[in-house]
Amino acid sequence: MTGRLTGKIALITGATGGIGSATAELFAREGADLIVTDLAEDALRELAARLAATGAEVFTARLDVSSAESWHEVIERTRQRFGRLDVLVNVAGIVDWPGVEGTTQESWDRVIAVNQTGTWLGMKAAMPLLRASGRASIINTSSVLGLVGSGAAAAYQASKGAVRLLSKTAAVEYATQGIRVNSVHPGVIATPMIQDILDEEGDQQPDIVRTPMRRAGHPGEIAAAMLFLAGDESSFVTGTELVVDGGLTAH
Repeated sequence: MTGRLTGKIALITGATGGIGSATAELFAREGADLIVTDLAEDALRELAARLAATGAEVFTARLDVSSAESWHEVIERTRQRFGRLDVLVNVAGIVDWPGVEGTTQESWDRVIAVNQTGTWLGMKAAMPLLRASGRASIINTSSVLGLVGSGAAAAYQASKGAVRLLSKTAAVEYATQGIRVNSVHPGVIATPMIQDILDEEGDQQPDIVRTPMRRAGHPGEIAAAMLFLAGDESSFVTGTELVVDGGLTAH
């Protein structure tokens, strides 16, 4: 099956990262027109060039997801260009590894601002354009660490747990307004965010050892989950968690 997103307009945050770029590339191949956003403008231009080769209409926008003003500017540009928005994919995120006592106030505030507040600001800003679609989908990126504890990464886990429940409450609020909201929960995925750890520890990385499939996932495997939730095949799916973790949380 091809063309699963033909005619749809999708906005992706964190689009130059491992999961973000894989999602953008898959969406473009499946027929979507795209607004790709990030803070890294040079990387955005490189991504846009790759996406344009698929025939998709693409425009780039620098976006600080923790800023309401930045979100307003990007959504206004989207309104002027397309007049509506069908899919919002909140991928942008940062991680900090210390536990409760090791986490600084500055780091806590930054992680929460990007991962949690940024997701809320995006939904809030985009909602009028999503409502105009009539068949819209919001996909918020949480984590397996938004489902279970690890004894570390206190700020990251707090933010990802919040994303999970924020997605659920938004799903209930907008269920009769033509807007579905779901969260995706990746396990250990080979992205730049954790590549140094994977390079150092390899298959002996503790979370990989605990993963029944005994490997890290690939960004494209998360993108495939995003595609399902973005398309009309998931028209009766809202308020759920799609866990893509090789079985890590199964035991």
